[in-house]
Amino acid sequence: MDDRTRPLTIDPAQQELFAIPDPDPTGLGYRGPVAAGAARITYRQLDYWARTGLVVPSVCAASGHGSKRLYSFRDILVLQVVKRLLETGVGLPSIRAAVTTLRDRGVPDLASITLMSDGVSVYECTSDDDVVDLVSGGQGVFGIAIGAVLSDVQSYLVGVPSERVEAGPPEPPRRPRLRSVG
Repeated sequence: MDDRTRPLTIDPAQQELFAIPDPDPTGLGYRGPVAAGAARITYRQLDYWARTGLVVPSVCAASGHGSKRLYSFRDILVLQVVKRLLETGVGLPSIRAAVTTLRDRGVPDLASITLMSDGVSVYECTSDDDVVDLVSGGQGVFGIAIGAVLSDVQSYLVGVPSERVEAGPPEPPRRPRLRSVG
């Protein structure tokens, strides 16, 4: 294995440094039910993954009961990759490392990546030679071509309207509650 094909691991103490926001400054995203459908997961999975921090919406996070989450295209792409990794039995720590790496990439960069796994670790391959090196070393068991996942998500979202983050009216200041002392 050469330095181009390496396990995706990030020191947990540095994870905040690598949380690069989605580069789409328009504030456009997709609501939870659309994101779940495009990622081929249930809404319950989507909600759980957001609450546990596995994949959080980068356009607009939930801010209380009844608020809407908005997921970017890249978020949906990562959701589908997570689903595929879980289906193949990859452990959650390896998936979290892969998600962190995918979150750092732009969508065009993601299209050229193939994720390979031996069931324990997840490896990033950016060329055919990387894939061949990994497989010939006996390490790769399965691969996920991110470009194919990207095409699947794109075809699902064709004609599905995105939504813009809306700045609602400011909340009125709360009055202090009076307590009965008598």
